[in-house]
Amino acid sequence: MPSVSHRLDRFIARRLSINIRAVRELLIQKKITLNGEVASLMNQPIGLFTAVVVDGDVLQHRDPVYIMLNKPKGVVSATKDDRHTTVIDIIDHPNKHELHIAGRLDFNTTGLLLLTNDGAWSKQLSLPENAVNKIYRVSLQKPLTPDIIIKYQQAFATGIHLLPENITTRPATLTVLNDHTVELTISEGRYHQVKRMFGFFQYEVVELHRLSIGDIILDKGVVLGASRLLTAQEEGLCRSSLVN
Repeated sequence: MPSVSHRLDRFIARRLSINIRAVRELLIQKKITLNGEVASLMNQPIGLFTAVVVDGDVLQHRDPVYIMLNKPKGVVSATKDDRHTTVIDIIDHPNKHELHIAGRLDFNTTGLLLLTNDGAWSKQLSLPENAVNKIYRVSLQKPLTPDIIIKYQQAFATGIHLLPENITTRPATLTVLNDHTVELTISEGRYHQVKRMFGFFQYEVVELHRLSIGDIILDKGVVLGASRLLTAQEEGLCRSSLVN
């Protein structure tokens, strides 16, 4: 969902079905407030979350929403689906149908999913140039041997060549937890990327779980299928990771 911005005069004219001259008169009479402050310019920008009040009538008041979901298997990372349960279906929020997904997960991949109504925020999370790190816990079908661990770490650090796109993945970091389980840190999200990276060495991924996006870590208290609002600190952590 894109970030929407309008000029004050056009926004009010359209909402109240009046002409621009009438909007100017309201402005002169100081009857327009934006976020509680008296408006001063006809071309002031009106964003998605700008509170607009004209002569006591609220034309727009919407708060930004940021939600952490621990996505279970068998749920689609989509807002609508005719055949499957979607992540929107399992979220408990009064305005959930205004939300969109900031970084999808595959049907059978579990873990951290972020949803929001803030298009600018989600866009920054997904822009390739921002290279936001995501950490996944990966469970493999067969055990890792010492030599394959070395090969993986070297190959992931330089990038894996993927077909048919004919692209090379960005450098990734592999941390071995045990002979069947690793943590993988990547900064992109290509189609089935993690499974394809391990498939390069004929290793099948049997479980995939996202632990973090940027500096936002999945709360251990949020069980599979549950969700909660991000704290102000978590939202700030995410914004700072986009800047740095």
